[in-house]
Amino acid sequence: MEMINQKDFNLASIDVGSNASRLLIKNVGIDLEGDIKMRKELFLRVPLRLGMEVFKNGEISEYKEDQFMHTMKAYKQLMKVFHVHSHRACCTSAMRDAKNGKKVLADINKETGLGLEIISGDEESQIIYDSHLSLFQGKGNFLYVDVGGGSTEIVFISDGDRRLEHSYNIGTIRLLDGAVKKSETHRLREELSDACKDISDIEIIGSGGNINKLYRIASNREKKAGVLPVATLKKLHEKLSKMSVEERMNEYDMKPDRADVIVPAAEIFMLVAESVGAELIRVPNLGLVDGLINEMANKIKAEKFKG
Repeated sequence: MEMINQKDFNLASIDVGSNASRLLIKNVGIDLEGDIKMRKELFLRVPLRLGMEVFKNGEISEYKEDQFMHTMKAYKQLMKVFHVHSHRACCTSAMRDAKNGKKVLADINKETGLGLEIISGDEESQIIYDSHLSLFQGKGNFLYVDVGGGSTEIVFISDGDRRLEHSYNIGTIRLLDGAVKKSETHRLREELSDACKDISDIEIIGSGGNINKLYRIASNREKKAGVLPVATLKKLHEKLSKMSVEERMNEYDMKPDRADVIVPAAEIFMLVAESVGAELIRVPNLGLVDGLINEMANKIKAEKFKG
């Protein structure tokens, strides 16, 4: 990574998920003591929904590739507008599963120069975990859960000891498509039960747009600052599951691509909570795009203070 001499600079990250793609641009400053301060400059989400095709047909169509290409070209221009110094662009579950995923990325990278890469589920969970590291400090039992369209990333930390870290092919788009295997759900239950056996007071740290939205629409009487009780989540799920997609959109000001996946997202969080007996979900509103920028900023800091 090129050495940075100026006081502050802009970094960007791109996350191409199974339901949506996201561009995040942050202004980053590193002071003489090595403290990092960040300020969000731009966040843009585009509902590409690559998983809708991949989990049904196994590949990305020419039409969807064209949408993908236009989105990445738009991101590239926005990065120029904001004078982005460095960026990282990652693709997750849908692109991991797509038979033509490597070819599609090669075509897009040739046109845009973005250097899009497909990351493994384990690397995805590691990046997101690192972005939440401050939440795991000290004693306590923390289960990090990131629910996406194609997969769910889980990391379990007990008193600083990492007991489980895995990516499961259980996601909101897969559930809508009926593409989640019973064996995968069983594996999640079994591995969580084994890792958390004889451990109580487990607190879930939830990540992803759906848990953020569920937290926002929960009654203020039933939630604390940054914390959503599992009992409240169950009430929300019961109410939302009885509504049509259009009713959810109208009552809760949801976009169509949020209104259809929010119920399966709640079901995944409920499944995890039930498997470990958790009663609370902390919602810090951080995701993969944040983790990617944190990772880049820390590498720049290490280079600046090297020696």
